[in-house]
Amino acid sequence: MAALLIASSLPAHAYSQAAFPLVSNGSRGTDVLAVQHLLTAHGHSVSADGAFGSGTRSAVVAFQQSQNLGADGIVGSGTWGALALTVRQGDSGPAVKALQVQLNAKRGTGLSVNGEFGATTATAVRSFQSHAGIDADGIVGPATWKNLLWHYEKIDFSSGTMCAQSPDGNANAHWATAGAVGQLEAAAATFAGTGNGVLPIGDAGFEHGGDIPGHGSHETGMDIDVWPIRTDSAQCSAGRITWQSSTYDRAATRRLVQEIRAKAPGHIALVFFNDPQLIAEGLTTSYPNHDNHLHIRYR
Repeated sequence: MAALLIASSLPAHAYSQAAFPLVSNGSRGTDVLAVQHLLTAHGHSVSADGAFGSGTRSAVVAFQQSQNLGADGIVGSGTWGALALTVRQGDSGPAVKALQVQLNAKRGTGLSVNGEFGATTATAVRSFQSHAGIDADGIVGPATWKNLLWHYEKIDFSSGTMCAQSPDGNANAHWATAGAVGQLEAAAATFAGTGNGVLPIGDAGFEHGGDIPGHGSHETGMDIDVWPIRTDSAQCSAGRITWQSSTYDRAATRRLVQEIRAKAPGHIALVFFNDPQLIAEGLTTSYPNHDNHLHIRYR
């Protein structure tokens, strides 16, 4: 997104639930990119591809060992605290790239990811700090890193592999954790190559979580609704269907669920959808009122 998102009117305590995200093998997205850039800043160079695979895990273990941390390959609060270098205007390097990719994804700043902490990056940092209700000093220390890494990310529909749907009138409910967004976007990109059309995305959550009308969950950035696939591949433009509809494409929907699971190994808690065949295959789970959409819950 090229334009800076309009700041929320939420009060300063909106981030009281802020915590470092848990990132591990199989994770994807902006938080993984931050880990990779920060590892490089500490001399553990890895490819900045946003996918947490064996190379990133090995680098995390080596970093944890160098810091006398539990070397489990999982980036939790202790590892984040050691990784996240304090940066400010005038600094340069991979740690600044980690900051810039976070600001771009979570606040739509459109910064060049060049590793140079100049005036434009400083302005974006202060804007985020004000948005988060923390001291807007332009210095990215532990509090700013934690709030920025915790902040939800808006699903990016510009790739043309997904379309936005708001069946419950929640037009701003396309936010989720960076991990959930990264894994969903990867699945949608692969599914787009099957020739079965674009993936329709229903409600996820609001920018800072919280109650979302029409849902009993979707409050913590880990839940995303998607719609089943139609035989005419027109799920983004034609009428909404259920698994019982004549235009329901079970084979394509099965492939979609398989891609969602494949792009998030170990990071899918459940997929609610009432197609009895997909339930029998162990791909989805039955739950009331889930005939016309798949509810993905990420870990």
